Amino acid sequence: MLNAKSEVLYVGKARNLKARVSNYARPSGHSGRIARMISETASMMFLTTRTEMEALLLEQNLIKQLKPRYNVLLRDDKSFPNILIGKEHAFPQIKKHRGKRSEKGSYFGPFASAGAVNRTLNQLQKVFLLRNCSDAMFESRTRPCLLFQIKRCSAPCVGRVTPEQYAAQVSDAERFLQGKSTEVQAQLAGQMAAASEAMEFERAAALRDRIRALTQVQSAQGINPRGVAEADVIALHLEGGQACVQVFFIRANQSWGNRDFYPRTGSGAEESEILEAFVAQFYDDKEPPRLILLSHPVENEDLVAAALAERAGRKVELAVPQRGEKAELVENAARNARESLARRMAEGAAQSKLLIGLADAFDLDAPPRRIEVYDNAHIQGSDAVGGMIVAGPDGFDKGQYRKFNIKGAAGKAGDDFGMMKEVLTRRFERLLKEDPERKTDAWPDLLLIDGGAGQVSAVGEIMAELGVEDIPYIGVAKGIDRDAGKEEFHRPGEPPFALQRNDPVLYFVQRLRDEAHRWANGAHRAKRAKAVSATPLDDVPGVGAARKRALLAHFGSAKAVSRAGVADLMAVDGISEAMAQVIHDFFHDR
Repeated sequence: MLNAKSEVLYVGKARNLKARVSNYARPSGHSGRIARMISETASMMFLTTRTEMEALLLEQNLIKQLKPRYNVLLRDDKSFPNILIGKEHAFPQIKKHRGKRSEKGSYFGPFASAGAVNRTLNQLQKVFLLRNCSDAMFESRTRPCLLFQIKRCSAPCVGRVTPEQYAAQVSDAERFLQGKSTEVQAQLAGQMAAASEAMEFERAAALRDRIRALTQVQSAQGINPRGVAEADVIALHLEGGQACVQVFFIRANQSWGNRDFYPRTGSGAEESEILEAFVAQFYDDKEPPRLILLSHPVENEDLVAAALAERAGRKVELAVPQRGEKAELVENAARNARESLARRMAEGAAQSKLLIGLADAFDLDAPPRRIEVYDNAHIQGSDAVGGMIVAGPDGFDKGQYRKFNIKGAAGKAGDDFGMMKEVLTRRFERLLKEDPERKTDAWPDLLLIDGGAGQVSAVGEIMAELGVEDIPYIGVAKGIDRDAGKEEFHRPGEPPFALQRNDPVLYFVQRLRDEAHRWANGAHRAKRAKAVSATPLDDVPGVGAARKRALLAHFGSAKAVSRAGVADLMAVDGISEAMAQVIHDFFHDR
């Protein structure tokens, strides 16, 4: 359904298109949301598919691509981390993994957050003593590292454990992550008793410590349902036109964390429609579990289950439990959704008051819905970066943060004005190219610049050159003694002014500025660290990470590689005669 400007308002599906359109053509009986949508519709476009499942998949693809106003839209579709136990090494590494499962090994997840993975990894290392170091570090060790000293690793790098013993530890860890923790605990208890009888008291004490750590892991897992081995628990709470969806991940009879989502509800959609859209979009790029427990029935339940089953290559069941342990899991998720939405609405109300106060303090026409704050970071011109953070009615919008690697001469010269000019020019030239008519929410209502009158004057020149002089901008200077609370604000053509030290708007602006500092400085540190670890090998054609590691492990340094002959280079694993010639020519031609 399209409006008079051919903008997509709504994407829907129907087994019988004629009946669906005829229903929209009725003069009455519609909800307020549907009535508004129909009143804005000027034309309709139809696409036909062979099956209902294809229609469902096409509908969700179009919703994610076009983001129509009246559809339910999942705005957060980030991937979830897993635990990976690698299988490409004689002594497998245990680590956190996110993204495509291209590496050979056993994957366990998903976990709700990186923090949940890190906590689990920390406990698993105490129990199973598996290494987490990279292969390159493993190969270069000549003595045990600190993790061995604090009993977090069995030091396979220096032969403190045999391959057979380490393989048994890996097997125990996999069984634990598969939900067989009682078996592992019983096995460790048997080994401890046998060691004690054989008077191997040091080994018995080590096994005792591992059993204690395993008990701590089990008690820290939170909800551990006995009757649900694998499921995602999805609960929705809808209030005041806003929705919160809580997703709990149950794997191996253990809770592996939860995440909350706040989908756009399409201007008044019902629970069944919201949940159907959420489930379809959530699993668009994720593998669904065998069981999905829901708080409300969804529209077209059989169709959604069939689509998920086709994606997973096995049966996927959708259920709305009414009693028993599964119903308790759903009720717990629903309670979390209700509390999360209440907190978000309270924070949103407070944020709205701050934005109204900001508009009053800075004489804006209306409270800003998108504030962009800019800052630069460098050390005497080296590794210069610009940072942009975004804030609005929902607080910081971290998905909209941007980093700018300073490419011009201003960065090398340490010219803050020149760096700000480059950042703003690149930012608004892209906006003018992608959205010249300002139809999207990507255009800011207010710019906050870290700096005083000079920065504000420079920004004014940039905005005038770009032809976007209608966006207000304000400089935030440190003020007298550079103390927090004495900030001065600079607007073009006006004298600087300050806010009362106890003004909530001042604290709000300080938070915005500090977040911009944090973001820009973090980007600068990452760039500097990358530059420190860079070597001339990074520029050699055909030398990637694996060959670089092999060359450095063999020769010890990039300088030694540059001096090596073709025959010496060929002695490195993975370096053919042709590749050796390329490396030799790269250094000697220079």
